Amino acid sequence: MKKRLLSALLCVAMVASLVVGCGGSKEEAAAPAEEATEEAAPAEEATEEAAPANDGVYAFISKAAGNPYNEKEAEGFQTAMDELGLNYVIKHPETATADAQITMINELVAQNVSSIAIAANDADALQPALEAAMAAGIKICSVDSSTNAASRAVHVNQAGTAIIGQTLMDAVLDLAGGEGQWAILSATSTATNQNSWIAAMKEVMEGDAYASLELVEVAYGDDEYQKSVDQTQALLSNYPELKVICAPTTVGIMAAAKAIQDAGSSVKLTGLGLPSEMADYIGTDDAHSCPYMYLWNPIDLGKLAAYVSVALVDGTITGAAGDTFTCALGDYEVVEAADGGTEIIAGPPFAFTPENIEEWKTVY
Repeated sequence: MKKRLLSALLCVAMVASLVVGCGGSKEEAAAPAEEATEEAAPAEEATEEAAPANDGVYAFISKAAGNPYNEKEAEGFQTAMDELGLNYVIKHPETATADAQITMINELVAQNVSSIAIAANDADALQPALEAAMAAGIKICSVDSSTNAASRAVHVNQAGTAIIGQTLMDAVLDLAGGEGQWAILSATSTATNQNSWIAAMKEVMEGDAYASLELVEVAYGDDEYQKSVDQTQALLSNYPELKVICAPTTVGIMAAAKAIQDAGSSVKLTGLGLPSEMADYIGTDDAHSCPYMYLWNPIDLGKLAAYVSVALVDGTITGAAGDTFTCALGDYEVVEAADGGTEIIAGPPFAFTPENIEEWKTVY
């Protein structure tokens, strides 16, 4: 009994170490159990029921350090794990590359974590590392930006790809007045979520209502602020008749918003952005570059990734279509995904406008 109680206490010490370590941009796994202090000894009188139901470690890997959207996802993941009383580790690669994520996946496999939730920088390049992780018994879900179907049990999707494409194209059509040139400012050329949304937008463009719109370029800012500014300036210079830029990336839309306003350009902007970063650019007058934009709550998306990770580990779901589970956010069902795998959809995109931006800018 005492051995089991001591093990429980050491797990508590590990959780405390993790909570302290999970506030920064680079996270490490739990501290060694040897660091537990003698002061914890009196707690030996606690009952066995005080031990966590699952003492494994749940991991989250973002796209890159310094990405505000990913940091909010990580915040949500951390919050859910804290509420559940489970051990976790959060890792932010220095660069938004597959190689950087592969290194972290291999580290987590060596640490024998229970699960990995990952926002993939490349749908296919991560497959060997993630297949090795799954072979080691680690449960894998992708979140926000998906891996390919073979590399995961299930994808946690912020919103359905088709509805995002439709929503963004309708915004472009509206802001362009039904006709004219427009451009896309994306993240990296290998970002699976970006590419899926762009493909969905192009499919919507085939409809008669969009026939008078001309997509002149898809530019890539690599989710780097300055490069996104440079790409926006190039678009403004290269296409004098440009009417709209759509940036389905939080880093890109913020950079484009500032570049457009600083240039005094009449080009209008829409896309996916964080309200806290875009509040100064949202408005319908000539002084503001972005009349409205969209997003979902990245904190809730991170929470959902945490709940899905736990459900995979405890066997509540396997990732098969038709699986259902309930968490603090509500009831969810696993459905078929466009890439042949499965996904869990958080909800539809939400519009941020001049009427509500002041309310939401303090939320996230």
